[in-house]
Amino acid sequence: MTGVETADGSLYMVERERSADAPVARVVDVTLVDAARRGDREAFERLYAAYAPMVHGVLLARAPCDDVRDLVQDVFLTAFTKLMTLRDSQAFPAWLAMIARNRALDHHRSRRETEELSEETIAPDDSRTRVSEIIAIIRSLPEAYRETLVLRLVEGMTGPEIAVRTGMRPESVRVNLHRGMKMLRGKMKTGGLP
Repeated sequence: MTGVETADGSLYMVERERSADAPVARVVDVTLVDAARRGDREAFERLYAAYAPMVHGVLLARAPCDDVRDLVQDVFLTAFTKLMTLRDSQAFPAWLAMIARNRALDHHRSRRETEELSEETIAPDDSRTRVSEIIAIIRSLPEAYRETLVLRLVEGMTGPEIAVRTGMRPESVRVNLHRGMKMLRGKMKTGGLP
């Protein structure tokens, strides 16, 4: 189980299966995707448990922290209703990541320009403020680095897990993590909040 603290202070628990052997994980995922496409709700629940951290990370890199938990649910609802349109079961991780990216973009477009000030905004907790500052710095980085950094630093995924879950090439994940961490460290040293 992995705990992710939301902006309201509640803890969002996600069970994640870890596998040192990425190809085996991919075979298991295809079996689950095929079962879910045949209407097996338990298989879809297992897919949710396996991919919720990835979806959470993709959304956290793009959407306000307060909205991410609801957006995760929206992404999986969309995936559930459109699962029959997925042509290749092996493409499920990349397909799901794309749904998450599109949902974050749609959310951003529909969001109002003004926001109400919450109690946290008026009197923020120091540790929560620091986390928010780091996420703000990550969001100021180029798009290619944001997602992999959030998946690594917030969701605790390894590079190979990120590659399997998002459909990216492992080499691309390594490069994105290396360059992204270098840029993040540089901005944190200079206090480079956007």
